[in-house]
Amino acid sequence: MPTIRPAHIRDIPAITDIYNEAGVGTTASYALEPVSVDDRQAWFERLTAANYPVLVMEDADGLIVGYASYFQFRALEGYKHTVEHSVYIRDGHRAAGAGRMLMTALIDYARGRGVHVMVGVVDGANDASISFHERLGFQVAGRLEQVGRKFGRWLDVVFVTLSFEGNEPH
Repeated sequence: MPTIRPAHIRDIPAITDIYNEAGVGTTASYALEPVSVDDRQAWFERLTAANYPVLVMEDADGLIVGYASYFQFRALEGYKHTVEHSVYIRDGHRAAGAGRMLMTALIDYARGRGVHVMVGVVDGANDASISFHERLGFQVAGRLEQVGRKFGRWLDVVFVTLSFEGNEPH
């Protein structure tokens, strides 16, 4: 039975491997170069110091099969109730429900924590990811054409949003 829990420093090597394969090796992210464990540790420390979640999913054998996180959408104060999420699943574990379980946990975490809107930025050609988000209640908010470049081609991004009605800040 898979387990979802807050990430720990000891999980950073697995998170780094997953990001480099799923984020750098595909158009799930427009990062072009692999990141180091030190880079991911700094990323982890920035998020957790700001009280943003980093969740991991372990399989029954203790293998980290994916992670999800969110962070403030933009740095300006007026955006503090809007977050952008990321979810990455290890190759060989996609389409098995891990992404849905992690995203459901991340959405549940956001409820009651002052998050008003969660934003996802999805590669415009990734119809499976767009549909995945729609099944979770996200709505397509817009498309920016040819704003990214990876693998020798121009890429569109699609913004998807999930509003937490009634989740007003104090």
